[in-house]
Amino acid sequence: MERLSERDRAILNVIFDPFQAHGTIDISENENLDTLNQGEVDTLTEEVLNIVKEAISCAELNNFDKSFRLFNEALKKTPSSPAILNDRAQAFRLAGRDNEALEDLHMAVKLSQGKGKAGIQALCQRGILYRYMNEDQKAKVDFTLAAKAGSSFAKSQLVSLNPYAAMCNAMLQEITLKSMHH
Repeated sequence: MERLSERDRAILNVIFDPFQAHGTIDISENENLDTLNQGEVDTLTEEVLNIVKEAISCAELNNFDKSFRLFNEALKKTPSSPAILNDRAQAFRLAGRDNEALEDLHMAVKLSQGKGKAGIQALCQRGILYRYMNEDQKAKVDFTLAAKAGSSFAKSQLVSLNPYAAMCNAMLQEITLKSMHH
């Protein structure tokens, strides 16, 4: 059998182990995220962190009025925190207010310059939102930046945005279905 090209091998890996890129957390990666993140967490006082935690809980319980009131309070105390903007963007998504979520994520990316844990999180969140809005090209840009910064989640998203990989998956499903029906 002739040797597989690197690209073919990558495609086979995706086909036979489509979950390898998803949900696996590489511990070594997380460690450098923690060090990147150190500086930022220190700027959030315990008081602000508690306000944000409560704001997130309220959003999860669909108590959006209180949630956004708390987020605004946290942002008044720490106005240029990409981490708080990321969290508020998630609350906006839960509330079905995607355009406001997008604004917060633009701001979070700008403030973090797409670096550190908050920057990577903002890029990934914005990428997911772009996919949801069928803006795959914009999503690809965000996931590429996040992947370069070391996000395995972003790498898995790039794989699923790759039309070649998607086509292979579709063909594989067809083959699997045919073999099940015989």
